[in-house]
Amino acid sequence: MSSFVIQGGKKLSGEIVPQGAKNEALQVICAVLLTSEKVTIKNIPNIRDVIKLIDLIQSIGVDVQKKSNSIYTFKAKDINFDYLHTEEYREKSTSLRGSIMMIGPLLARFGKGYIPKPGGDKIGRRRVDTHFVGFEKLGAKFEFRHKENSFKVEGRNLKGASMLLDEASVTGTANIIMAAVLAKGKTQIYNAACEPYVQQLCKMLVKMGAKISGIASNLLTIEGVKELSGCEHVILPDMIEVGSFIGLAAMTGSEITIKNVSYENLGIIPNSFKRLGIQLEKIGDDIFVPEQRHYEIESFIDGSIMNIADAPWPGLTPDLLSVLLVTATQAEGSVLIHQKMFESRLFFVDKLIDMGAQIILCDPHRATVIGLNNKIRLRATNMTSPDIRAGVALLIAALSADGISTIHNIDQIDRGYQDIDIRLNALGADIKRIK
Repeated sequence: MSSFVIQGGKKLSGEIVPQGAKNEALQVICAVLLTSEKVTIKNIPNIRDVIKLIDLIQSIGVDVQKKSNSIYTFKAKDINFDYLHTEEYREKSTSLRGSIMMIGPLLARFGKGYIPKPGGDKIGRRRVDTHFVGFEKLGAKFEFRHKENSFKVEGRNLKGASMLLDEASVTGTANIIMAAVLAKGKTQIYNAACEPYVQQLCKMLVKMGAKISGIASNLLTIEGVKELSGCEHVILPDMIEVGSFIGLAAMTGSEITIKNVSYENLGIIPNSFKRLGIQLEKIGDDIFVPEQRHYEIESFIDGSIMNIADAPWPGLTPDLLSVLLVTATQAEGSVLIHQKMFESRLFFVDKLIDMGAQIILCDPHRATVIGLNNKIRLRATNMTSPDIRAGVALLIAALSADGISTIHNIDQIDRGYQDIDIRLNALGADIKRIK
């Protein structure tokens, strides 16, 4: 296990480029299983979860060629289904949640799919019912094997269907889309997730020959085709990194330019930080965050306390609530952070309280932050990263604190942030990675 040792209190400055979007990468890499032809994907982030998924699909028989740190080609001509029942496959697939999206393409193209229950962050219950109910609507038979703790689906003649998803699950929507593109007839998905990740997946599939309409809406219509071809696809910048860097700039009182952010795909994210009083300026496709010694949380029109909550797109992504929460600790004013989707994601606030933050954890889903207005700096401390997003929030807190902090279990941060220590050190941070 590795740790970060952080000397806090340093101002940062300069330009930083966000990595490719992790959540998009996990989807589009799984989509290469839908064709026997070569697929080239660019701007792939070199992070732990993505590299694990690439290794996993390579293990099941996909020919993977690394052209550079961010460009790979994939050719899924032959799949070794015997490998799917090995202990090695179980170990690899259970180590990351993104592996669940392999099952839709396997079902669509080969009529069967098998995967152990996936792993991922310990941020509360993350059910997968939406995925398999959708497969059943298309005519597949689903089986959960309790003894093996694994999922199995079979269906060699999938047929299009109309379905209303009980939740706008991003990975569930992606999985059903990938199963439906090769199903016979028309599929309509109501209450579909419409995050930029899903839009990008649909655009990639259309390049491959799929027929999908309603992209960017919550009603997708898919006309099944017999087969898909290869294509070239470029992954968007990671919106979660963009938001993290905005929060970092504000907390450390730094002047930072975030380059090539694909602003039109950030949705409500910039305005969510503006609600905390953070100044930022769009310059071309960059975001400039000036040095700010003071930022004040807005109130609602009637004077009531600001409430920032996650919601399905185009609402605020839950992945940024941890960063918004830590950023609010040094603002002037108060804000209620409402994490609706995951019941364990706010439990990291005890570490911020140890650092001197004024936070009331109301229940597993809500926390009230009373900003310190930079009059009292956070204290350095030792802490452990519980998940990817809380980990980077703690890193931001440590960079703003007085003294030397240590963050253990940074493998969690590495799962979602590429060379974060190297890139932030280039801006003037003092982060040492130790084994």
